[in-house]
Amino acid sequence: MSNQIPSSQIDSTGDELISVRKWRPNLNWLQPFVLLAPSGIWLLLLLVLPTLLILELSLVPGIRPGDLVIPSGFDNYIRLFDPLYLRVIRRSLSFAVGTTVICLILGFPVAYWIAQIVPKRWQNLLLLAFILPLWTSSLLRSYAWISILRPTGLLNTVLNSVGLPTVDLLNRSPAVLIGMSYSLLPYMVLILYASLEKLDKRFLEAAADLGANPVQTFCQVTIPQTLTGIAAASFLVFITALGDFINPELLGGASSSTAARLVYNQFLGATQNWGFGSALSMVLILAVSIAIALLIKFGDITPKK
Repeated sequence: MSNQIPSSQIDSTGDELISVRKWRPNLNWLQPFVLLAPSGIWLLLLLVLPTLLILELSLVPGIRPGDLVIPSGFDNYIRLFDPLYLRVIRRSLSFAVGTTVICLILGFPVAYWIAQIVPKRWQNLLLLAFILPLWTSSLLRSYAWISILRPTGLLNTVLNSVGLPTVDLLNRSPAVLIGMSYSLLPYMVLILYASLEKLDKRFLEAAADLGANPVQTFCQVTIPQTLTGIAAASFLVFITALGDFINPELLGGASSSTAARLVYNQFLGATQNWGFGSALSMVLILAVSIAIALLIKFGDITPKK
């Protein structure tokens, strides 16, 4: 007997298989979401939800631990316009801007020297030397500067030994700028080095052949080629300096109170005003978000050809 399947049955089965394949949903669009799910969940739990919680608390005036959270207005934000708090915010911005300028002035020549002048075999070693301070705690670095800047510290001992008067820097704004600049200078140097390493020397040679002096070459050739790197390094230093708590607290004293210290007082200090602390935190988050947006827009360290 023949076991052959009728051709009509084969045709119907083939049509069914084609129909199933035709209507099978295309799930390829889900692949990016699957890959992003771990980091997305992490950001949602540790960034988005806490930020929304802070935003909700900032709308509750005078809330303390254990109080019922009932958002009722923008009184906490209006309170920020008090001259006392505006002065603190202005001081925080001045410290961040001053630290950025100091790091840029000190870091650019160093990064240029390492990237363009130092032999290749020594560049990694010098970069490692700049990274080494980051391996120690920022608290230890601040205490080291206290031992250097205090009235009986190393700096004044050296000055007195050569007949110069004592310099009173500790618990003042210059000490804060010194400590913050020392802590953030490695970041500035590393990012500028990444940009300066790709500097096209043919443009420098062409500028010299056309009679440009070093200042003109620097302003019209070097700076335009490394402008994105300068922007990236400056924004990174500014963002980090804006939220610095340790250096202003240890080196600046009570006269150098910053927004970070003010937030700490509202949450963990004697006042315990979580609503006002949350409002101030939201202002800092907004400032940092704007800086990050500018960093993303202008901070590509790949030089344009």
